[in-house]
Amino acid sequence: MNQEGNTGNTLSLSPVWKSYLYQLQEEAPTPISVPSKNVDEATKPAYFNEEYHNYISHNDSIHLLTKSGHYLVRESGKSRKHHTLSLRFIDEIKHYRLYYDGQFYVGDKKFDHLADLVADGLITMFLELKAGEYIHLMCRSASYEQSPHFTLNERKRRTLSLGRDRPLLIDQSQSLDLEYDKAHAFRIQTFKGLHWCDLCGNFMWGLIAQGVRCEDCGFTAHRKCSEKIPANCCPDLKYLRGVFGVDLTTLNKAHGTRLPFIVDMCIKEIEKRGLNSEGIYRVSGLRDEVEALRIAFDRDGEKMDLSNSSWDDIHVIAGVLKLYFRLLPIPLIVFQVYPLIMAAAKEPDEKRRIERTRDAIKQLPPAHYNALKHFSIHLNKIAENKEKNKMSSLNLSTVLCPTLFPVPDLQEISSAGSIPDLHLEATSLDLIIRQPHLIFPII
Repeated sequence: MNQEGNTGNTLSLSPVWKSYLYQLQEEAPTPISVPSKNVDEATKPAYFNEEYHNYISHNDSIHLLTKSGHYLVRESGKSRKHHTLSLRFIDEIKHYRLYYDGQFYVGDKKFDHLADLVADGLITMFLELKAGEYIHLMCRSASYEQSPHFTLNERKRRTLSLGRDRPLLIDQSQSLDLEYDKAHAFRIQTFKGLHWCDLCGNFMWGLIAQGVRCEDCGFTAHRKCSEKIPANCCPDLKYLRGVFGVDLTTLNKAHGTRLPFIVDMCIKEIEKRGLNSEGIYRVSGLRDEVEALRIAFDRDGEKMDLSNSSWDDIHVIAGVLKLYFRLLPIPLIVFQVYPLIMAAAKEPDEKRRIERTRDAIKQLPPAHYNALKHFSIHLNKIAENKEKNKMSSLNLSTVLCPTLFPVPDLQEISSAGSIPDLHLEATSLDLIIRQPHLIFPII
């Protein structure tokens, strides 16, 4: 065993990619089936090969595996409709209920080929035998601050976190300290080729589903290691699918901004040439043009130029901003805060209603708080020009409630026998638009 096999030394070294587990995987037994000599081809399922033995007893399977090979498949003794995978590892024989639904599986991993399932199982058992304590300690002792990912991406992490690589879209002096925390969006991943954990630096063993990858930044880790990773995901633009339908915090962190650039661009353009446009946010732009602008934002991102003659209709720009908010996977007014705002709206005294609304909105995630604040200030400017644009704060709130508030769950509506109080939503949003300087104390 080399130095990387010594758990005490390895985990205290400076961050490096550790090959010990990879070496062990290479040493793991290669699966060899025990072929059947008397199988009835007429009754053998088409998805099995020579490893299928029809019905043989538990003891017979042990006898065959003791003589040679690593695995065989037999009909289960209690139910001839099911199959058992009998597997030998070293001197121990184990039996598993084997399932097939187009793929083979005995647990949560599914394989196209039975030999791959067996190979993956032998690798796991071999590593647990040879390096069980090492595997246990590598996750417990791993430090994010000393991880390969932290070391290799420190400059990028700092740049994206502070937004130093580009001018901020808003004044830094404005309100909350907004360095957004964002949890990683981990999903189980099958890695092609060789992969090492970005937290502990160790090899990610197995043939499929070896670990997890963050869908937003690409961070890869063992499933156990992923539980220790802090909520400091710095999304990489190459992993994002455009602009629309992307979580608001994710988009901000990916672009190093405190306000989504699409919100900033649209607000500036509307205030530049649309404050007096009659029916702004109520009148719909042509659907085809709104869709074209959406595609352009997804394609060009921050390089978009809304002053281009292609976007002369200000209602198209307003329409695409509404569409952006509507397609957020987590609505601007998040689910947890929505009932608090609705409760505040029931207060008969406006001063008390403002206080409770302000307290509720403070509980929004920072990215949502900031976006709502700037959008509300923008809407207040529009309402101030209601004599020309015919859009009072109440008109705006009525139009925008379905866009900013959570969409009601149809099943909940059915079970409750009622629909959300749309008048209460409009009343609440009307207050936010009329009194942004009181709802958001520092503007």
